[in-house]
Amino acid sequence: MLLRDDPFEVLMIRRGSHGAFPSIQVFPGGVIEDADRAPHWQEAFADFDQFEEPQRALRIGAIREVLEETGVLIGHDTYKVRDRSEPFFKTVQSLHMDLRLGSLTHFAHWVTPTFEPKRFETHFYLAKFPTDQNVEIDNSEAISAEWLAPDEAVKLALSGERPIIFPTLANLSLLAQSGDSEHAINMALSRATKQIQPELVEHSDGRLELRIPSTSEYPITNWVMTTRSFSKNP
Repeated sequence: MLLRDDPFEVLMIRRGSHGAFPSIQVFPGGVIEDADRAPHWQEAFADFDQFEEPQRALRIGAIREVLEETGVLIGHDTYKVRDRSEPFFKTVQSLHMDLRLGSLTHFAHWVTPTFEPKRFETHFYLAKFPTDQNVEIDNSEAISAEWLAPDEAVKLALSGERPIIFPTLANLSLLAQSGDSEHAINMALSRATKQIQPELVEHSDGRLELRIPSTSEYPITNWVMTTRSFSKNP
C-alpha cells in the first residue's frame, strides 16, 4: 500500500484480464519466491538482522513486486530504477546502497476463505512513496495506476465504478481512518495485527455474503457477492 501526502492518497493498480484477480483494482503485490528467502540478502539490507523469517522474505518480496509492477524502488528514497529486466538481487547489488526492511510497516494479515479452491495468505504493508520517483507500470500484470484518497477509493468501489475484492475494500476502509501517511503508519504500529479469514454466509434468498468479525477494527465487515469466487468481481 504505497502512500503519499498533500493530499493523502494510496496507489491503486488495475490488473490485466489474465491471471489472479483479473481486471480489478488492487494494491501492488504478488507471490513470495524462493529467491526472496536467500541468505545473500543480508548484504543488501542495513537492518536485515533486526527481522526474523518469515518477515524478511515477505518484505523483500513486497519490495520486489512493487518494483516489477510500478518501476518504483521502496526501501530507499533516492534512486530510480529504470531497467527491470535484471534479476532483483542483481539490480540491488548494482546500486551499491543499503535498503531497509523497516521502511515497510505491517498493516494486515488476511487468509482466503476455506471454500476457495485457490487460497492465499496475504500480508499487507504500508510504505511511503519516494518523492523523487514516478510510477511506470509494467503493462503486463498491471495495466493502469491511479492515486486515490482512501475514502474516495472506498466510495468508487461501493458504487461499482472500480471493480474490487473484499480484502482490498476492507483495508481501504481501515486506511481511510487516517488523514496522512504518518498517522496511518503510527496506527498500524500501535495495534496488534490479527489474522482475518472471512466466512461465507449463504442466505435463503440466494445471496452470498462474506463476513469478518464485527469485533475487528474494520469499518466494513461484510460484502455481498454475486459469484461464489472470492477472486472474481463481486
